[in-house]
Amino acid sequence: MIHVGIDHGKKFSHVVAMMDSGEVCFDGRLASTAEAFREFYEGLPAGEPVQSVLEAGWNWGVLYDAIEDLGMEPKLANPAKTRVIGASFIKTDRIDATALAQLLKAGMVPLVHVPAKEVRDRKNLLRHRFWLVRLQTSIKNRVHSILDRNHVRAPEVSDVFGNRGRAWLNTLDLRDPDGKLLRSHLALFDMVRAQIRETQQWVEEALKENAYVPILQSMPGFGETLAALVALEIDTVERFAAPEKLCAYSGLACSTYSSGGRTYHGGLIPTSNSHLRFAFVEAAWVAVRVSPYFGAFYRRLKARRGANKAIGAVARKLCEIAFHCLKKRRFYEERVYQFKPVRHEFQSGRLERHLAGSRG
Repeated sequence: MIHVGIDHGKKFSHVVAMMDSGEVCFDGRLASTAEAFREFYEGLPAGEPVQSVLEAGWNWGVLYDAIEDLGMEPKLANPAKTRVIGASFIKTDRIDATALAQLLKAGMVPLVHVPAKEVRDRKNLLRHRFWLVRLQTSIKNRVHSILDRNHVRAPEVSDVFGNRGRAWLNTLDLRDPDGKLLRSHLALFDMVRAQIRETQQWVEEALKENAYVPILQSMPGFGETLAALVALEIDTVERFAAPEKLCAYSGLACSTYSSGGRTYHGGLIPTSNSHLRFAFVEAAWVAVRVSPYFGAFYRRLKARRGANKAIGAVARKLCEIAFHCLKKRRFYEERVYQFKPVRHEFQSGRLERHLAGSRG
């Protein structure tokens, strides 16, 4: 078999092809195009099966799909876990490609889950919508800044950018250049809002047959957008062996360091799926307001640990429940929250000895 390590770049990629014996049959730079890799593939020794590996980097999907169509059996490596590359003192494209080929030959590549191309396309749609929403929020903040520096007080409306608030904004006559800036920002806001509505229709059309979305929408805190985000990022729940695995992948598990009989628990795991963490935390803030179960759970933890740690625990609880609901293909059912304190053995033993001493 031929093992191909690819150090992928935007314009050029360094490729190293290695036989089972360790002999290098190709070592050179190729253009990062489908045509260049087709010529490379056709020039390899005939009759030998080929497998390849590249790291998950910026726009890896284009090259991954190209070499998959060629039959090169691509694998996607986790760059955070390829320590033989990341910890090198001498780092070049050639060295990185050689290390990837050697890891592939030894069967030691830390793999990353690769969704189907259709799922990746839907992710791009949804992430575009989130980017537009962030842009819309930025425009709103700039409009508020213009009003503040001109000492203009908004009327008593629920939303300054709603119908009544927008009618009031259109009547404002500020001195230039703030008057020009306000009109420019409002025109940009209208355009972005129209783009959000159009993108939302694209997302709904693309996800209308996704079985995970209605299940997630039955959970407190999840609307159409967050449910779609979680469904696409999870892709298939069967790839997680337990709810703890999904929580760790979502960045909702605490880091742990244990040595010399001492155990330390730190903050949340930094290397995680940031989109899933965002979705579950956002849903948690809504769930504690609309769900009696999660509201009671949050208030109990908030009294002892504070609001931030409590909302993190709610997000983890939502993640665990989502795992079970998706795994069993069932909708969420609200239940009454019942706190059952854990009775540790050493505590119960101390209590029994204390009572025995009192009786004596």
